[in-house]
Amino acid sequence: MKKVYIISHSHWDREWYLPYEQHHMRLVQLMDDLLELFEKDPEFNSFHLDGQTIILDDYLQVRPEKREAVQKYIHEGKLKIGPFYILQDDFLISSESNVRNMLIGHKESLKWGSPVKIGYFPDTFGNMGQAPQLMQQAGIEAATFGRGVKPTGFNNVVINDEKYTSQFSEMWWEGADHSKILGILFANWYSNGNEIPVEKEAAKRFWDQKLKDATQFASTDHLLMMNGCDHQPVQKDVTQAIRVANELYPDIEFIHSNFEDYLEAVKQDLPEELSTVEGELTSQETDGWYTLANTASSRIYLKQENTEVSRLLENITEPLATMAYSKNGDYPHDTLDYAWKLLLQNHPHDSICGCSIDAVHREMMTRFEKAKEVGKFIKDEAAEALAQHIDTSAFPEQSRPFIVFNTSGSPKTGIVEVEIEWKRLAFSSGRPDQLYKALKEEPLPALKVINAQGQEIPAHISDKDVRFHYDLPKDRFRQPFMAMYVTVQLHMQDMLPLSWHSFALVEGRTQLAKSSPIVQAGGRTLENDQLKVQIEDTGTLTVTHKATQETYSNLLVFEDVGDIGNEYIFKQPNGDEAILSTDGKTEVTVVENHELYGEVLLTQQLQIPVSADETLEEEQKAVIEFRQRQAGRAKQMKTLELKTAIKLDRYGQQLQFETSFDNQMKDHRLRVLFQTGIQADEHEADSIYEVVKRPNQVNETWQNPTNPQHQHAFVNLNDGRHGVTVANYGLNEYEVIGDTIALTLLRAVGELGDWGYFPTPEAQCQGEHKVQYAIGFHGETDKLASYHEAINFQIPFTSQPTDRHAGEYEADHQFVELEGEAFRLTAFKRKEKGNHTILRGYNLTTERRPVSVRLKGNQPKRCNLLEEVQTESLEPELRPAEIVTYIWED
Repeated sequence: MKKVYIISHSHWDREWYLPYEQHHMRLVQLMDDLLELFEKDPEFNSFHLDGQTIILDDYLQVRPEKREAVQKYIHEGKLKIGPFYILQDDFLISSESNVRNMLIGHKESLKWGSPVKIGYFPDTFGNMGQAPQLMQQAGIEAATFGRGVKPTGFNNVVINDEKYTSQFSEMWWEGADHSKILGILFANWYSNGNEIPVEKEAAKRFWDQKLKDATQFASTDHLLMMNGCDHQPVQKDVTQAIRVANELYPDIEFIHSNFEDYLEAVKQDLPEELSTVEGELTSQETDGWYTLANTASSRIYLKQENTEVSRLLENITEPLATMAYSKNGDYPHDTLDYAWKLLLQNHPHDSICGCSIDAVHREMMTRFEKAKEVGKFIKDEAAEALAQHIDTSAFPEQSRPFIVFNTSGSPKTGIVEVEIEWKRLAFSSGRPDQLYKALKEEPLPALKVINAQGQEIPAHISDKDVRFHYDLPKDRFRQPFMAMYVTVQLHMQDMLPLSWHSFALVEGRTQLAKSSPIVQAGGRTLENDQLKVQIEDTGTLTVTHKATQETYSNLLVFEDVGDIGNEYIFKQPNGDEAILSTDGKTEVTVVENHELYGEVLLTQQLQIPVSADETLEEEQKAVIEFRQRQAGRAKQMKTLELKTAIKLDRYGQQLQFETSFDNQMKDHRLRVLFQTGIQADEHEADSIYEVVKRPNQVNETWQNPTNPQHQHAFVNLNDGRHGVTVANYGLNEYEVIGDTIALTLLRAVGELGDWGYFPTPEAQCQGEHKVQYAIGFHGETDKLASYHEAINFQIPFTSQPTDRHAGEYEADHQFVELEGEAFRLTAFKRKEKGNHTILRGYNLTTERRPVSVRLKGNQPKRCNLLEEVQTESLEPELRPAEIVTYIWED
């Protein structure tokens, strides 16, 4: 006998085609109606609260008097909550953000009751390949999702296509490490049981079609009907509609149910021939138009902010706080939790994907700023506290000691810049203007930098700066002053992970011999022991990697094309031809050329159309689907000036770029191209807890002329003998075209897209932009080293000026001994409840690889993602693509 499980829900995008507060007020109305329905209709089984606990916070902000009622219905099992804090976009937030969303969601759920143990991804724009392992490590054995397997089209209409991965809506989903969970595809979307008729004739027509659609994909006699959709008000007469359905179909049982009961029944009757889908689910076996991967380049400024705040919290603030507060219980759990919640509130798919109206994304920028300021505050206090535990007493009396921290998870090479206060005059000692004048007129003595062993080291010391500043003591009123500052740059070579080194600025002339210049030939050549870079007349680069003797030509070509799509999807106009930087002139200016690094500035001008032609606006207003649009680019042209700083460190193996431009054009996409000359069938990219391998050729069903993909820190193209790794900072979209890596720098469009016409003029991203990226090279054996270098491109050194004092830590020290080339660190923090130390990371490869972690000589235990201890013993190796969390309980 067939059984139909009707689950009431509402997929709640907190912000999208309306601002947050507009959706917020509608949420209050929904929750009011829901609580009243629980009271009046005892047959109403339950309501699934969209898998995100933040809805409870949003409701109780306005209705705090409803807390007891909410608590009552959660305890009674009528209001189903969790397991996540928000419904995130998998690919555009960091690996650790995905975990924190689950960790905070569980923590919030337990305050109310218990979470629904299901991975709920109803509208995620593709699903991460490591979801099975992540779910299992949180005690979750099943996931539901709406995208990634079966093609989904305009306004979420499901496209009938026999060429999708699984025969049934139920399937096994296997991750990169071979973890396996049950996957439930919303084959007819998460609204297939929405607005069920009560009138019998209408109900018969409704159910005849819905039962046919569900039976077509179901592997068992248990059929899932999702009674709800986006921002859907609760159907108040759903139990009456169910009674009518039971009357109409005596051979089928219709029940108002929940996911727990439905999954329990399905698992008991699963067929043996159930299909297995593997890894990331990104609709690669479709026509390619509705993968929604182009959201990775919509409003790139959001992605840059997200990268900055994520790296700050994960890789700087938490590690510093963990090291600083190891001696006591002062670890800032509450303030970090507050910062993480602010960041996560920007991580729903309609938010971080940049596919909402302008008002939504303006509010996001405020959240980013708030999270950033909280993170900086904690970081500054932790660095200062930690510095007080570090012994700097060996430095000379008149010196200015400072500490440099590598808070990343691998050895880091690069330049650190430190601002040192050389002299201070308090406002209490005179008038501010007189103090300012005195410091301006005082000559700066010759200065040099020494290490903890008293040896001078190469440094670049800039001219002084005099300005106002102040202290905010914890025990007295603010202290204003004028001060003289100098900026010191040092080169750090292979600095160990989670370590620090101590230095001091002292008076005296340098005794070090000058090195040969890095920039030569009037700025046309940059060279160190690893790379030789030639800037051609066209502005392209020819780079020789000395270790492999491979030469790469036609690197750094800028490409601009039209875009008549929307925030979700790129669409180049028919007949549009790319405009390339190689068609114009290139000016080269030397910016820096000293003992630490060389830097040149390339200035190039592209003549591009000011916008699309007038046809586009009419097509947008008429809601013409983007593939059917006939708009082209306007005939009026304007100059887009690109200024690209190219920097090469003396000992670096990575060439770094910063491109600046003022975008005053509309409806276009700007990319930078790196032609590698490498022929390969696949490439590798930094994804969520894995380096994912993706094919360079599309599936035979693919019709989209482009194949955009997501990335985080890097994309790599190699042939096994040599390879190229392109790193980035907040540039999440790339494409591999033959032997070329194309990195998107800007995508400017004027509408939201999807189910109506929502103008988004701010998505044209007009104004000043700066984008950072880098390129590295490797041979047969050092590919992983190039990955770590790319990862560290996003993680700066941290520095802290201090004074001379004794301390229990040595001046140079590694806090955690971390070894294993294939291990990537994603978290170093304190346990959510308690003061135990947590360290998390994963295997970058699909092979068994060694790893060793020790804190003060002690080995840790292993725990799951919810920080529950799992095993006392440690294996000396990581399994392929394994995610591991360590805990020290001492």
